[in-house]
Amino acid sequence: MIFYFKDRITFFSALVCFCFLIGPANAAEVTTTHNNLTLNGRLMVAEGKSIKDGVVLLTHGTLAHNRMELIETLQKGLKERGLTSLAITLSLGVKKRTGMYDCKVPHNHRHEDALDEIGVWLGWLKSQGAGDIVLMGHSRGGNQTVWFAAERATREVKRVVLLAPATWNAGRRAAGFKRSHKQSLQPVLEKANKLVAEGKGDQMLKKVGVLYCPGADVSAKSFASYYKNEPRFHSPNHLSKLKVPVLVIAGAEDKVVWGLPKLIKPLADGKKIALKVIVEAGHFFLDFYAEDVADAVAEFVAP
Repeated sequence: MIFYFKDRITFFSALVCFCFLIGPANAAEVTTTHNNLTLNGRLMVAEGKSIKDGVVLLTHGTLAHNRMELIETLQKGLKERGLTSLAITLSLGVKKRTGMYDCKVPHNHRHEDALDEIGVWLGWLKSQGAGDIVLMGHSRGGNQTVWFAAERATREVKRVVLLAPATWNAGRRAAGFKRSHKQSLQPVLEKANKLVAEGKGDQMLKKVGVLYCPGADVSAKSFASYYKNEPRFHSPNHLSKLKVPVLVIAGAEDKVVWGLPKLIKPLADGKKIALKVIVEAGHFFLDFYAEDVADAVAEFVAP
């Protein structure tokens, strides 16, 4: 769904407000709407540039947000290298969501919802006159980004950057659920799938837990979305479908997304698919490793 204004006066007023916000500080908290939810984003415009010169659209990882350390550092680093960026916070079904997702809030969101919201923000950028767009995502956001790029990207998307994008393996998924939530995955997944098939996807599974939230309440449709057998959760599976160049950035010491360089190397031809491994970096590319990421993105995006 693309962001629309009801009339020209509303559009003009919003545009004036938008320009005022981004003018002096070259950064702005911006919003749009989707499914009766307000979505938050932070637009950081590079010195001497405007969004007409292009934008990097950044999507965070699991249950995170656009002001987490990695995303903030990346935005600043990209700005220093002359790149404008829009970092979004996925709603996860919560209006005006900020900060990490509160595990006490019942989970009624799906992995695929992010694709819709990336599309909304892409439409918003287009409505603001943005030039070429680079889609970039970290971890789960990397998977959601490449999934979107493979199946929904429009002609404005010229490149894709995947930062430690999530991979998927059925056995590891089941083992991880049991380790985090102290119960076997399959019985819970079967129950969730049954409820979804019966049209009862909003029914809550009490104290089951989901993702990083042990003991959390989660709807059947949410649980089924995150734990179903879905090859598209495996980011490398999308790469051959992309019509634009893609850069995959991996941390050599990443303990969350294991073995990413080994998975990507056979696919990387240095032209359409490129791989950059940052030595000693972990999953969150803390401190100066984020500078290495910004360098790699700037080099990849440069004409």
